[in-house]
Amino acid sequence: MDRLRHRACRVITVVVAPIEFDGTEVELRGDAYHHLFRVRRLQAGESLRVVDGEGRARRGVVARVDGARAVIAFGAGEPANEPARRVELWVAPPKPDRVAWMVEKATEAGVTAIRFVATGRTVREGRSPGAAMLARWHRVALAAVEQCGRARMPDIDGLAPLAARLAAATASARRVVVLDAAGARGAAPLLGAPGEPAELAILVGPEGGWTEAERAEFAASGLPLASLGERALRVETAAVVAAGIALSTGLARADSR
Repeated sequence: MDRLRHRACRVITVVVAPIEFDGTEVELRGDAYHHLFRVRRLQAGESLRVVDGEGRARRGVVARVDGARAVIAFGAGEPANEPARRVELWVAPPKPDRVAWMVEKATEAGVTAIRFVATGRTVREGRSPGAAMLARWHRVALAAVEQCGRARMPDIDGLAPLAARLAAATASARRVVVLDAAGARGAAPLLGAPGEPAELAILVGPEGGWTEAERAEFAASGLPLASLGERALRVETAAVVAAGIALSTGLARADSR
């Protein structure tokens, strides 16, 4: 009974295009209409939360429901429910079904981007996501945004060389922490220290670990290593756990409207 009461009280979230968000109302058709008005059985007069996927949120009220469409009238702005800290995951891709799980959980945790990294062992295993796979993971992220009530869709990028990712971090002054069993244990490397860049990228290697050449590159770049403990975690598990630790310092809402 308590679970049913909780579900009944939770406000439904729907993602619309940013260009639609700036008007006075938005029309829902297709999959969004089917899910909300055929599966969830929303009715005229009920309220919901509308987000644009870029960090903005507004209250909405179901104004009209027709046979194949519904119109949502916009109300006042709402908190974005976004963490104050921006954390990205840079990940050597595991198997596709595990990537889908990682995208779902990392989106719910609050990461701002999931970017795939080509490492020495990734290339040998041939794991390069194509356009269809990226589109599928984008749909997984959208569903996770609507499930958890946040307002921002994470960026999901295709495979890029490790060197290119590190160069981008240097250009943006983003702090990078490398997950590695030889790193410092505990939360400190992921939480950072006063005066360090607020934006963080967590670099998660392949199942076989980093190559010696990659470790040498991290040492030459002065990148800190962080360990999640003695147990051997799957790539997707390590990514989500590390993101949760890093985001625990930014739980104050970034209420952009």
